[in-house]
Amino acid sequence: MNTAGHPEATARRGLELTPFRGLRYDPDRVGSLAAVTSPPYDVVVRPDGLHQLQSNDPYNIVRLILPQARTPAERNAQAARTLRDWLADGILAADPEPGLYVYEQDDGAGLLQRGIIGTLRLSEPSEGVVLPHEDVMPHVVADRAALMRATSANLEPLLLTYRGNGSGSDTTTVIERLAEQPPLLATTTEDGYRHRLWSITDPAEVSRIQSDLAQHQALIADGHHRWATYRRLRAEHPSPSPWDDGLVLLVDTARYPLRVRAIHRLLHGVPVAQALASLEGLFRVTRLDVGLTEALDTLADAACAGNAFLLAGDGAFHLVDRPDPNLLSRTIPTDRPTAWRTLDATVLHATLLAHVWDIPEDDPARIAYIHDTDATVEKAERDGGTAVLMHPVREEVVRDLARQGVTMPRKSTSFGPKPASGLVLRALDV
Repeated sequence: MNTAGHPEATARRGLELTPFRGLRYDPDRVGSLAAVTSPPYDVVVRPDGLHQLQSNDPYNIVRLILPQARTPAERNAQAARTLRDWLADGILAADPEPGLYVYEQDDGAGLLQRGIIGTLRLSEPSEGVVLPHEDVMPHVVADRAALMRATSANLEPLLLTYRGNGSGSDTTTVIERLAEQPPLLATTTEDGYRHRLWSITDPAEVSRIQSDLAQHQALIADGHHRWATYRRLRAEHPSPSPWDDGLVLLVDTARYPLRVRAIHRLLHGVPVAQALASLEGLFRVTRLDVGLTEALDTLADAACAGNAFLLAGDGAFHLVDRPDPNLLSRTIPTDRPTAWRTLDATVLHATLLAHVWDIPEDDPARIAYIHDTDATVEKAERDGGTAVLMHPVREEVVRDLARQGVTMPRKSTSFGPKPASGLVLRALDV
């Protein structure tokens, strides 16, 4: 493990980012860099999406982050073999010297995001350095931990945000100066996003970035389960070890604001009619015979006045809002701030799932968490289940609750754009 550059321990340590030797695809050995990338593992939810990624290129990163086999043990062993084979064949190769990486995403329509990829010192929540804002599901953490153990690699970076002073920080200065230079790699993925990557190996520039980031704390925007996995694996390995750090992308949202979207729910085996019948007398229910876009606009308007959801799966949309105050008082815990108690996700989990529908939030046989709105509705209609569509929460609310040490219900938010998987990886034994 390369530990050079870690700031001296202080009473209050901030973010400690360390250069690493990134693993990257050899562009001469693959069809194209775009063809080997993938969205993060938890965004690839549909079998057709997984199959498309696999068919894009025999070396698509999805074969590592979502290996396919009969059992979990076989899947993880397969991913480890695949990674070893790709390294031996030169499909993936480590950069010659450790560096930090500037990563840029541009959708061509005004959304530009830039940040720094490196390995971040892991910390306890009590240290207040990296702030989680959502709970995690133990079975997902166990699954990711098994994969990381088998491969001895961080296969995709987490997305963390911090708040700089808006401009002129050392990190921003280095990033924006480097972005004017030819990139290490550039590709455009099927969604229209252009991705560019640069390497920072100059010790003086690395030190400037590290000194700046040491003054900040970060919010986990995407990757709570992988951060929890990092921490679990660190606990399994005596320090110092490569497991003391984890691969992250840090974005200054004062300079490059992220987009915040909702994560929707799919209730397996619960027809819409059954879900709606359970709400009689507890919520107001309004049938909307409109398209998805107009239904989401109606949801947004209703969410401004209070808790609101859209149910779908029977060919229509049903606005569910105006919950009975007595119901909320009976089902919402009172030991949290008002901002938490009034979240749509809180009402969904504490009132609807736990009390009205009696669906465990961590049972994958009963409920799925899906980022894509269209996919959620399509799966509900195809499978006879119920889609529960959410309205996104504001970033300020997320950050304020995190600073208070209050976590939101799991899968409450989707920050983006998320880093593409496959552009730079980290092997812990390199």
